[in-house]
Amino acid sequence: MADLSQPNPAALISMMGDRARAAARTIAGVPTEGKTRALVAVATALREATAPILAANHADMERARAAGLSRAMLDRLKLDEARVAGMGAGVEAVARLSDPVGSVIDQATRPNGMVLSRARIPIGVIGIIYESRPNVTADAAALCVMAGNAAILRGGSEAVESNRAIHRALVAGLEEAGLPRDAVQLVPTTDRAAVGAMLKAEGVIDMIVPRGGKSLVARVQAEARVPVLSHLDGINHVFVHASADPAMAEKLVVNAKMRRTGICGAMETLLIDQAYPAAGALIRALGESGCELRGDDRARAIGPSLGAATAEDWDTEYLEAIASVGIVDGLEGALRHIEEHSSGHTDAIVATDQAVAERFLAAVDSAIVMWNASTQFADGGEFGLGAEIGIATGRLHARGPVALEGLTTYKWIVRGTGQVRP
Repeated sequence: MADLSQPNPAALISMMGDRARAAARTIAGVPTEGKTRALVAVATALREATAPILAANHADMERARAAGLSRAMLDRLKLDEARVAGMGAGVEAVARLSDPVGSVIDQATRPNGMVLSRARIPIGVIGIIYESRPNVTADAAALCVMAGNAAILRGGSEAVESNRAIHRALVAGLEEAGLPRDAVQLVPTTDRAAVGAMLKAEGVIDMIVPRGGKSLVARVQAEARVPVLSHLDGINHVFVHASADPAMAEKLVVNAKMRRTGICGAMETLLIDQAYPAAGALIRALGESGCELRGDDRARAIGPSLGAATAEDWDTEYLEAIASVGIVDGLEGALRHIEEHSSGHTDAIVATDQAVAERFLAAVDSAIVMWNASTQFADGGEFGLGAEIGIATGRLHARGPVALEGLTTYKWIVRGTGQVRP
């Protein structure tokens, strides 16, 4: 067995890539039943490893607090029995999903009688680079395996012990089901040079998925020689139209911001129609929930306790209990603001006017657009995808929560009866 403890990051990733490629060839040929059985075994192994996983996470949390990590980062890092159980449940949810591998996207018969079809196939070797959230280790592994891929995982140094404990459970489950342990590998070093080696591993890794803060994703997008599937920021807006039901608006806005402030689906900017009759109550409700508010001049005239929003605030993903508040001139004003400041992740409207809502849904060019629903639902599990490997805001290959289908590509299959081209 090759020595994965050696210090050369490029050689390390190359060796891991060779192992992953061999495992990917095996996984690609495993029938649905075999992959399902493996993921059920993985879920069981995770639950049985709850105690060592929590002990490892405790060590990570102590180190993170000493290092002064933000509340949002600590929330992402923290595990408890419920979250470990949730990881197992998430893996089982993926096991119950329809297997995309081999499914026929479309089929057509040409005039000469040839039958052409497009069938889904695995991408191959997926590299996932992520920070803080140790649950990504389980989610990413489950999705990659079910889609017939091998995974190379590189978690953040703040979660190193948690990730190692989770990975041990994953491997135990895979091996119990007879699948290769190299189907899911965890980069054993916290050396940042390993990230650079993954980004340059063209021909070794087929696709990189970054999950983390702006600096990580920006680095990946700037340096990668491997195709990248990612989003940079979650600058998400909720627009409360004049027709919105006040009780619904208060409930949705507070939830969109405050349920969990540190996730990429959290609302960062509240836009209120200047004709909305209950703007003061809405602003008060959000403030009383514990959120610091920064508003434009019109918002501050309604809520004098608001701080003054700067130009930078409208383009900031706070990931904290902070939100910007702007008063806009109807739907068109909201659309202009969103076009200028949205990151293309998730934007929502609260309205009872269906025509206005449909115009918003059609006009806003984000990966996820919502009507009368909290942006906190911007999540693969909530979309019925079992889990997600990330949210994609680009235009190519996949958009929104990326799950099984987003981890496949396709090939053309041509069936003929002896046709030759004239």
